[in-house]
Amino acid sequence: MSKAQQRLSQFQSHLASSEVDIPRGRESVLSKSPNDIVITCALRTPFTKGGKGGLKDTPAADLLVHAFKSLLARSKVDPSLVEDIAVGSVLPPGGGATEFRAAALVAGFPESTAVKSLNRQCSSGLQACVDIANAIISGMIEVGIGSGVESMSSQYGPGAVTEFSELLESHPEAKNCKVPMGLLSEQMAKDRSISRKDQDMFAASSYQKAVKAQQEGKFDEEIAPLQSVKFIDPKTDQERMISVNKDDGIRDGITAESLGKIKPAFAKDGSIHAGNASQITDGAAAVLLMKRSTAERLGQNIIGKFVSSSIVGVKPLLMGIGPWKAIPVALAKAGISKDDVDVFEINEAFASQCLWCVRELRLDETKVNPNGGSIAFGHPLGCTGARQVATLFNELGRTGKKIGVTSMCVGTGMGMAAVFVK
Repeated sequence: MSKAQQRLSQFQSHLASSEVDIPRGRESVLSKSPNDIVITCALRTPFTKGGKGGLKDTPAADLLVHAFKSLLARSKVDPSLVEDIAVGSVLPPGGGATEFRAAALVAGFPESTAVKSLNRQCSSGLQACVDIANAIISGMIEVGIGSGVESMSSQYGPGAVTEFSELLESHPEAKNCKVPMGLLSEQMAKDRSISRKDQDMFAASSYQKAVKAQQEGKFDEEIAPLQSVKFIDPKTDQERMISVNKDDGIRDGITAESLGKIKPAFAKDGSIHAGNASQITDGAAAVLLMKRSTAERLGQNIIGKFVSSSIVGVKPLLMGIGPWKAIPVALAKAGISKDDVDVFEINEAFASQCLWCVRELRLDETKVNPNGGSIAFGHPLGCTGARQVATLFNELGRTGKKIGVTSMCVGTGMGMAAVFVK
C-alpha cells in the first residue's frame, strides 16, 4: 500500500471512529454554513504565448497588479479588509517575495495587507488559495486572496534549472527530482502504453473545445482584459501599446491528423511534442476568499465555496500520475465520490499524463476540461492553480452545475487536488 493510500485509509478510519457527527455525502457538501470558506470573486488575465504573445513584454509583477486591481474593481471589497495575499509563482528571482509585495501596494492595498510568495511548482496557484482558506479556518485572518502569476517569456529557460549538490546527486531517488518533465512524460507514455495517436486525439480535442468556448464567449466572464500594455514587435523591434482581451494561444483547425505530423521533442521514436503538451504562457489569476458570514455582512456576491484539498507525493519519475493519487483523497475528505462531481479541471501538463489519469480514475471524459485546457491556452506555471478556480466557477455557473474538482501533477513527483461547490 502506498503512503497516499495509507493516508486515505487512516483518514477514513478516523472518520469512522470519530465521536463527532461529521456530515457526509453530496447533500452535506451542498449545504450552507456561516463558517463555510467562500469565494466571492475569481478572475484571470488573458493567457498569451510565451515569447510571442501580447503579454510577452509585461513583467510578472505588473500582471499581478492588473489581476489585483481587477479583483478589487469587480468585488468592490474594501482593500483594507484584505489581511493577507498569497501568490504562487515558480520562476521569479528571489521567489517573487519583494516584487509581489510591491505589486499589492501599487494595486491599492494598504500597508496593513500582508503578502507572501510560495512555490509548489505547478500547484502553486492552488496552494495559494488553500493556504488562504486554511488561514481563515484557523482564525488567523478573515479576508484573503489566493493568486498566481508567471511570466514565462522573461523567466523560463536554462536559468530556471537547479544544479544539485554532490549530496543530492548521490541519492538515486533525489537526483530524479531534476529530470526534465518532458523526458518523464515521454517515459511514462511508453511505460503506461499511452499511444501517440491517443495523445494527439486528446490534444486536438482540447484545442477544439477551447476554440468553440472562445468563439461563444465562455471565457469572457473570467478574463480581466488589459487595455494598454507595451508590446515590442519581434519582427521590427518597434514598440507600441496594445490591448489584450483574450487568450492568444488557442488555434483553430487543429486535428489529430495535423498534430500527427509534428516531430517528437524528446526522442526520435517518442510521442511527446509541442502540440500535445502545455504551452509556455504568461498570465495571472486571483481569488478572493472569506467566511460566508463575513461575505454576507460585507454584502459580497458569493459564487461558491471551498470544501477540501489534498496534496500527495509520488515517485519523481512518475510525476504525471499526481492527479490519480490526489483526486481520490480530496474526494474522500469531502465525503463524496467521483460520480458526484459535475466538472473536473485537470491540468493538461502533457496529454500523456492527463489522459492516463482520466482513464485510470475512470472519469466521465465529458466532465473533464469541458472548455479545453493548458494544451490549448497555456500553463503559466504558478498561475494555473488559481486560473482553474476561476475557470471552474465560470463553467459551473454558466451550466447551473454544482460540484467541481481542480487538480494537477506537480514537478518533482506530487499531485494536488481540491473540491469546490458553486
